[in-house]
Amino acid sequence: MAGHDTARDVYRQALPVILVSLVAGLFAGTILGSETMRAGISEVPGLLLLLPAFLATRGGVYGSLGARLSTGLHQGLIEPRFRLDRRIRNAILASFVNGMSVSVFIAVVTYLWLTLLGTEGNLLQLIGIMVVAGFLSAALMISVLIAVIFVGYRRGLDPDNVIGPVVTTLGDVFGVFFLLVGIYVVGVVL
Repeated sequence: MAGHDTARDVYRQALPVILVSLVAGLFAGTILGSETMRAGISEVPGLLLLLPAFLATRGGVYGSLGARLSTGLHQGLIEPRFRLDRRIRNAILASFVNGMSVSVFIAVVTYLWLTLLGTEGNLLQLIGIMVVAGFLSAALMISVLIAVIFVGYRRGLDPDNVIGPVVTTLGDVFGVFFLLVGIYVVGVVL
């Protein structure tokens, strides 16, 4: 892979992903505005409070994974194959642990914030929702990121040009959807 992309190369590689991201972002908004999601927001105190933090951390945590994989490919430290060598396994494990830890942390901070505001909240419910949403988003984002990075790299795409929009799109669309799933699962269990 050439090390010196022109502005045109970057634009050509990133534009299709950005356009898909735009459409997917509108889809995420549709999920967020759905009657089911509005009902979930009204039933779970603090859900709207934790939503932006949850979505933002998906990009941060899994964007770091994408950057580590991209750097490893560019430096020749990893091969663009679906093989779990030590570097890939460690990057995946770190991202998973970070994603889950941050999810629980967001639930706890949301509960504490609700308490400070004098609003009733259910810590177990918030943690349950975030564990379900965090786990599902981790599984999806890790597998899709690895596939997009490796397949794209083998086809001549620079992962640095496409990983940002892929991460933010996956995090937004599936983050909102998996929060909805978390509300349902925790509602059934609790």
